[in-house]
Amino acid sequence: MKDIKTSEFRVTEEIDLKSMSTDLDLEAPEYKIEDELDGIRKKLADWQDALYAHGKYAVLLCFQGMDTSGKDSLIREVFKGFNSRGVVVHSFKVPSKLELSHNYLWRHYIALPQRGKFGIFNRSHYENVLVTRVHPEYILNENLPDISELNDVNEKFWEKRFDQIREFESTVADNGTIIFKFFLHMSKEEQRQRLLRRLEKPNKNWKFSPGDLKERELWENYMFSYQEAINNTSKEKAPWYVIPANHKPTARYLVARILWENLNDYKDVREPELSPEIRKNLEEYRQILEKDK
Repeated sequence: MKDIKTSEFRVTEEIDLKSMSTDLDLEAPEYKIEDELDGIRKKLADWQDALYAHGKYAVLLCFQGMDTSGKDSLIREVFKGFNSRGVVVHSFKVPSKLELSHNYLWRHYIALPQRGKFGIFNRSHYENVLVTRVHPEYILNENLPDISELNDVNEKFWEKRFDQIREFESTVADNGTIIFKFFLHMSKEEQRQRLLRRLEKPNKNWKFSPGDLKERELWENYMFSYQEAINNTSKEKAPWYVIPANHKPTARYLVARILWENLNDYKDVREPELSPEIRKNLEEYRQILEKDK
């Protein structure tokens, strides 16, 4: 398999999405990539158990990407070995009436993982600078005091949102949450092929919506919004990773490897040791259980 450096996918300077590849050839057959993923997945599952027992950190994973970019299947395949008590997935849809009665970060704040757990955001707080930037009329639904018409949703407004998101993530990170943000970078042609497959496969038809075609017409607007969001919010404590996503097994492998290589650096995350009193009596406890038949 091709030797890669996962740090190359981390955004540390301003990017231009148009110049970034949506494909990566790992020079390995698909079964080999899946075998490698399986090995990393087991390591991550063991680390998650230690995280749960350690109880001082949480991990927040944010996944963003255009429709059909593979977010659902990636989450399923990378994290299926995890203990269910240690991971919670949130899929954020159109805000409800209750959510709109709060500030836009409220529903994301209350969904943050508690210490000892992984929290996965399938779409995230970034929808508030992505979908709403492509469709600024949605901002009017938030009933903000300083927004009365579309002209008020200007560059200054988006700069303020980026400030708020950076502050939100900084506060969360400073309180023990390890943050990863992944953009699944898929080509427009690959999306076309995946939408066609949805139409052709009866068991996938339910995923298709005519609205997908309308949003597809706004591809360039979305790419601009993603680029702006990534460039403005990729920070040391909350980095973005741009993942070539045209080939799903490759994208899953990259995400898993990035997670393992970074989380493995937290050497203090380990299961608590038994007290000396319990440890010296382990043999006695074993004998009691052996007799209790």
